[in-house]
Parts: sequence; C-alpha cells; structure tokens
Amino acid sequence: MTATRPVPDTASGLLLRPWRATDAAALAAAHRDDAMRRWLTDPLDDEAGARRWIDEQRTAAERGERFSFAVLEETGELAGQVVLREIRPGAPTAEVGYWTAAPARGRRVAPRALEALTGWAFTVLDGLTALELTHQESNRASCRVAERCRYALDRVLAPWPPRYPGPGHVHVRHRDG
Repeated sequence: MTATRPVPDTASGLLLRPWRATDAAALAAAHRDDAMRRWLTDPLDDEAGARRWIDEQRTAAERGERFSFAVLEETGELAGQVVLREIRPGAPTAEVGYWTAAPARGRRVAPRALEALTGWAFTVLDGLTALELTHQESNRASCRVAERCRYALDRVLAPWPPRYPGPGHVHVRHRDG
C-alpha cells in the first residue's frame, strides 16, 4: 500500500484528511482536555509537540505503516482523529483507533469517522481480513463506538501498567462483518 491511495474524504458530514502543519494549534488544544488525556497513552503537551507528531504521521504514511486522519466538521473545526496502524504488507489484520475533541462529543463523530476509515481500509489494504480496536475496559464510550460500528468484543486484556493501568478490550471487525 502506498500513501498515494485515496484517503477517506467524507463520512456523514465529516471530512477525513491527513494532518497538516496548520492543525498543530487545534491538535494541541484538543489534547488539553482532561477527559481525553485520561484515555490517551501519549498526550501532546504543546504546539511544538503537536507539530512533531504531525511530522511523524506524515513520515509513517509515506512508509505505508500508519494512516492518521484529522476529522473535521463541515465548519472546518477539528472534531477528532481516526487512525489505521500496525499495518504490515499482506498481513490479515491491522488496528484502528480514534478520539473525539471535547466540543464535538455527543454528535456521533467517532462512529461516523470509524465507519469511513473501516470501509476505506478494507478497500485499499490487500489481504486485510480483520481490523482490531483496543481500549481500556473502563472506557465505556469506546465500547459503545466499537459495538455501534460492528466491532465485536473478542477478548479481554490483562492490565499492563503503567501504560495500561486496567484491563482492556479488543474488538474485531471482519471484512464481511
């Protein structure tokens, strides 16, 4: 897979596009939300960190290893992120992830964006048969998003402190699911 493949463009009123350097301020602001920081494994602390992170996403996409998309509302405001990661050529599985910015919560941004990313991944990744979605067991909102998007609970993970202090869930969606 190459980074020249088309990216998801719209999902029920959302725009999914690769991150841009001009997104750094909005990205850093989103990461200041205490509720979101609770679930993130690597929160960003400032605009400089956000710019570095955006550069890392571009490099990973160029290598075909990870595709991270800013999720924008029709107004152009940052609503969240979706990511396709753990990509290995010809591998049957990859992983998805997402977050929703505080001002966009409660509007089903995550499920709409995840559906768009899921469809795109199954279209462009040769040999992909399943996508995995992992979250902390106590993150009930992520569980609801997974279920809404037909990612079935597959297994429970043991805690792995300090990165994952509590048990986790792995949900899986199969290409035919």
